Amino acid sequence: MSKKMLVVVSVLVLAAMVLSSCAPKAVAPGGKTYKFCEVTDVGGIDDKSFNALGWAGMEAMKNKYSNVEVKYLESQQQSDYEVNINAFIAEKCDLIVSVGFLLADATMAAAKANPDVNFAIIDNNTDPTITNLRGNYSNIAEATFLAGYLSAGMSTTGKVGTYVGILFPATQAFMDGYAMGVAKYNEVHGTAVEVLGWDMAAQEGLATGNFESTDDGRKMAETLMDEGADIIMPVAGPVGIGSLAVMAERGSGLLIGVDQDWAVTQASSANFVLASALKKIDVFVVDSCEAVMNGTFKGGEDYALTLANGGVGLGISSTWESKIPADLKAEVEALIPQIIAGEIAVMPTR
Repeated sequence: MSKKMLVVVSVLVLAAMVLSSCAPKAVAPGGKTYKFCEVTDVGGIDDKSFNALGWAGMEAMKNKYSNVEVKYLESQQQSDYEVNINAFIAEKCDLIVSVGFLLADATMAAAKANPDVNFAIIDNNTDPTITNLRGNYSNIAEATFLAGYLSAGMSTTGKVGTYVGILFPATQAFMDGYAMGVAKYNEVHGTAVEVLGWDMAAQEGLATGNFESTDDGRKMAETLMDEGADIIMPVAGPVGIGSLAVMAERGSGLLIGVDQDWAVTQASSANFVLASALKKIDVFVVDSCEAVMNGTFKGGEDYALTLANGGVGLGISSTWESKIPADLKAEVEALIPQIIAGEIAVMPTR
């Protein structure tokens, strides 16, 4: 190929790239400008967890539609929840998305007092009588069950650990699913891998009491690792970053991330991330925003994220993908259709 032809081809390729990047965005129904607003919990917008995932959904809406505006307010303390929600009501947001269980009371109160405003709350069930508030829940135990099974198979000490930030039903499901997965591995292989940090029978375990302190995450990891746990699943948002730091400093241990892919969000320590139990909260946010635009938004009901619809799943770290024995990976994969079919229980019977 001549130099002249190479130049022509290069120009054509560059032009195609520019045209692709400048492709027109879709226009939301009605042509009006929609404003979608997120109120974070105290973890902040870049918490590597639900706040960030919710915002990813907001940004997806802005990138897809030309007539969509998105905005967030960060809560620095619990007293900010009501203040921030009311600020967005005053701004006439078309949908106000609040993040997490801790905002439940403030969100429900605001929804009841403002029946013409649309609300959605991440990771919390809603009252069916509140017809302008849409809830969300995730069958996260389906994903953490897989993580527990994988952890049991990868542990070299026969002990794995977990801890929670604040214990309530949504976080409890992580722990139960993880313990059930370990128990399933023991049943299949005749082993006795222990779960430190969570007593499934008593429904009690280690808790930091917050979702912010990385120092608490360090302490939890040090405690569990000193007791023999070589794989730990923190269910505490940014707190888990402290646990990952301890593993990196010691040069040992593996972490199971939650919500997002920790091998990506914590790339500098990816060698110590085995896998992540994923909650694709952004899917719920996008679905809720588009429902508002299409006039189909319906409150008083909950949107479920499951293995079946791809809303939850186990993301194995790219740094460990080739290091996990093929037979163990095959066993984990084989569990997925069985869980979807209801052939395997991922939560304890109560």
